[in-house]
Amino acid sequence: MRLLFMGDMVGRTGRMAVWERLPGLVSDLKLDFVIVNGENAAGGFGITEDIFLETISAGADVVTTGNHVWDQKEAVIFCERHDQFLRPANYPAGTPGRGSNLYFARNGARVLVANVMGRVFMHPELDDPFKCAEAILEACPLGLQADAIVFDFHAEATSEKQCFGHFVDGRASLVVGTHTHVPTADHQILNGGTAYISDAGMCGDYDSSLGMEKEEPLNRFISKMPKGRFEAASGPATICGVGVEISDRTGLAEKIAPLRLGPRLAETIPQFWA
Repeated sequence: MRLLFMGDMVGRTGRMAVWERLPGLVSDLKLDFVIVNGENAAGGFGITEDIFLETISAGADVVTTGNHVWDQKEAVIFCERHDQFLRPANYPAGTPGRGSNLYFARNGARVLVANVMGRVFMHPELDDPFKCAEAILEACPLGLQADAIVFDFHAEATSEKQCFGHFVDGRASLVVGTHTHVPTADHQILNGGTAYISDAGMCGDYDSSLGMEKEEPLNRFISKMPKGRFEAASGPATICGVGVEISDRTGLAEKIAPLRLGPRLAETIPQFWA
């Protein structure tokens, strides 16, 4: 199975780049399943229902989120209407929406996608992500109820991300880190067969500070005083993500490689799909 995960869409330039490039990627690379993190798609803060629906129309099978999931208040309502929209699974019981779900890929495979948020340097601090993941895996184990399992681990600390990867190694197909918006170079297949990357990077303008116009963040580092609001950068976007080849027999990863298309960063596409 060919699975593509695309990192956090940031602002209009990020989401437009995804919408423009994703249909061609699905067709040209013969993708079976696509996941996009959309928590920064609306001006850098949250996501609206219209943006969610447009992302699904472009070819995404699931849209994950993170700590900005509720920044657009309408998300509290529309999250209940769409099972392809995920918020972190380790929110307290009774939180609207869902944190994991089972989907069917284009090749008929059953794909469990779970959105989990870390706790180190993160706000709000949610329930234990490790216990949450354990419950998800017990309810829908790889090879029994699911043919592939993907965790979007939305977290700040790379140590927490790495430990989470080792925790589910051999029981998930892919653990992909999101939140820090900078693509890391540690894509690998762990000892048990789980593909891993600390951060997929963002889909947005890299002439920025994490997708935001750089002047205000720079000002705050220097002066410690706000002069204005953070605004999503509007220059040409680079889309970043990771491609994984998953065994139809075991549900574990066979290959992993980064995807980067656009200006500033060196363009790369998984060569096993080229």
